[in-house]
Amino acid sequence: MIKRALFEAIVKSLAEYPVISITGPRQSGKTTLCRTTLPNYTYFNLERIDNREMVLSDPIGFLNRYTKNGLILDEAQRAPELFSYIQSYVDDHKSMGKIILTGSQNFLLSNAISQSLAGRVKNFRLLPFSYFELSHLKSFTSISTDKMLFDGLYPPIYDRSVSPSDWYGNYIETYLERDVRTLKNISDLHLFQKFIGLCAGRIGQLLNFSSLASDLGVSSHTVKNWLGVLEANYIIILLQPHHNNLNKRITKQPKLYFLDTGLACALAHINSADTLSRHYLRGSIYENYAICEYLKFRFNQGLSSNLYFWRDHHGNEVDMVIDNGKLNALEIKSGETFHSDMLKGLRYWQKLTNTPKKNTALLFGGNETRYSGEAEILTLSQLNSWFNTL
Repeated sequence: MIKRALFEAIVKSLAEYPVISITGPRQSGKTTLCRTTLPNYTYFNLERIDNREMVLSDPIGFLNRYTKNGLILDEAQRAPELFSYIQSYVDDHKSMGKIILTGSQNFLLSNAISQSLAGRVKNFRLLPFSYFELSHLKSFTSISTDKMLFDGLYPPIYDRSVSPSDWYGNYIETYLERDVRTLKNISDLHLFQKFIGLCAGRIGQLLNFSSLASDLGVSSHTVKNWLGVLEANYIIILLQPHHNNLNKRITKQPKLYFLDTGLACALAHINSADTLSRHYLRGSIYENYAICEYLKFRFNQGLSSNLYFWRDHHGNEVDMVIDNGKLNALEIKSGETFHSDMLKGLRYWQKLTNTPKKNTALLFGGNETRYSGEAEILTLSQLNSWFNTL
């Protein structure tokens, strides 16, 4: 079994918090991580109606019976009524790390739930595998970049002998088109399919809600609601612009990315790695991959995102701005041949912000180490090491 980078952070938090929550997209490995990390904890999947009925028929009795030796509640968002009882239980018993909640929805976005667990829960997010987690597998590091982007990083692709195209097709049909759309009572399946496809075609772009609504024939309010559903269910992320006091007008629109490139390829109807290599979205999907790698780097430490992008109204931009007290900037170019024009955005950023050159880097699509006096030049295999220096 492939060890998850989040393992150590979870183990540490068991002694510090009464409740641990692990949210993330379906099939990202949450259940496997919990059951292998805590094999002696009692496990209940609340998607099962019988389990849900048993829990909710006598929540106090249930918690008293099963929490003493440790309890894992999978897909906990299915029983929101339970959270207030969990609050009372942990306040009364003062024991640490005995209740583990998992979910494919970010249930802590609910005000009622977040208030119930405020100060009592440590929240972790588990995304699909990172490059770092798979880097010891020769079968992974030997594949081409296009193959990696096309296959994506969901665990079933690497744990089982399944075709990525078949797996993602099933994932889209059984989860995105069935479960996710029912959360907002979206009755028109064809329209929702079109919406998700249009999102895939906008990877890495400034998100114009009105334009997307016009293409769908719905209101901007509807589009925002649907995007909120995809975001809460860890399908997409809306990356926000970094706002600072520079004397330049900066954009206020977010950029849209998917939390897995394989899923994005499937939704964009890219049917092979070879097709991806020639596709107009190839550069955007490469950029999408780097965005996800940094989010995984942060989340696997139990940290929240501090990632932004920067763009002004003249089109000057930097793909990634990392704000951790000091600003670090990363520009992303998918081309395999390095040329100095790739550093244009970073040069502008350095001059505008007085950011030291050591705090800027360029990720490009080549495999050979490059050197530049203007910024650090990175290949994909060096990306995680650069994150560690920040």
